[in-house]
Amino acid sequence: MKRRRFLQIIAVATALPEPGRAETPPVRWQGTALGADAMLELHCPDRSEAERLVGVCLAEVARLEKIFSLYRPDSAICRLNRAGMLEQPPVELVELLSTSLAIHRATAGAFDPTVQPLWELYAAHFSKANADLAGPPAALRRSALARVDADALSIDADRIRFGKPGMGVTLNGIAQGYVTDRVVELLRAAGLRHCLVDMGETRALGSRADGTPWRVGLEDPVFPGQVSQHIGLSGRAIATSGGYGLQFDPDGRFNHLFDPRTGECSSTFLSVSVIAPTATLADGLSTALCLASAEQARAVAGRFGVHAFLTLRDASRLEL
Repeated sequence: MKRRRFLQIIAVATALPEPGRAETPPVRWQGTALGADAMLELHCPDRSEAERLVGVCLAEVARLEKIFSLYRPDSAICRLNRAGMLEQPPVELVELLSTSLAIHRATAGAFDPTVQPLWELYAAHFSKANADLAGPPAALRRSALARVDADALSIDADRIRFGKPGMGVTLNGIAQGYVTDRVVELLRAAGLRHCLVDMGETRALGSRADGTPWRVGLEDPVFPGQVSQHIGLSGRAIATSGGYGLQFDPDGRFNHLFDPRTGECSSTFLSVSVIAPTATLADGLSTALCLASAEQARAVAGRFGVHAFLTLRDASRLEL
């Protein structure tokens, strides 16, 4: 399944170059990464070098997909889910699962990388012909929820292990941000200072070449496809999550954002956008805040010092 794009990169004219000075146009690439629309825009005086760096970035994305993808049977995360244990795991998997547990603790359990059993239950139920629109039976929901437990996840540099049978992890609520950050760091190490990277979530490396902020438009969850507001971005990241991005039933009662504490789906907010220093943090927190109350969201945003835009079910908006 393809993840909905919640952000739109808004094209704006750059400042006019100084008289007699040629302005090198940016190198732009568009495609997909981890099931999401993806984009790179690089400002570099050497166009051939910029094109080479695009290739380097895409190779890194492909390498990370072999670790995090739930749709590749040979990925590290799929091997972990099948066996319940993974010896000598990739360092990136250890790092991102450890970050996920830190966010789990800081959000009172709202973010949990072990919700995969709930995803599998709902996906299997609604893929059946004439599926009951009331959702999976309560007994099956309780069984799946019993296998959701971040505290039962043991993570070490040489081994990752599940503490309960039937557990499973998913990093779909944070991996896009992590991959975005890895690409940004590659470009920074290469000496670039003006880039926009979107590997499912968006992060700006510096400003635009003319010194103005990059502009992104937040999709209006009430009127999908329309922009509700524009955001300037320089040296920061933004991520958006919303249950309407992937719904199991026609009425939208059941979506892909599961509350690990109750087994229910996200219902308080239509969408949550978070601006943070890194795309990993923005991605994880936007997922977590979809499963929080307004009061909890305010507390979490304050704890992490991030900026958040939330659209409630009644279409009212809250900015933190």
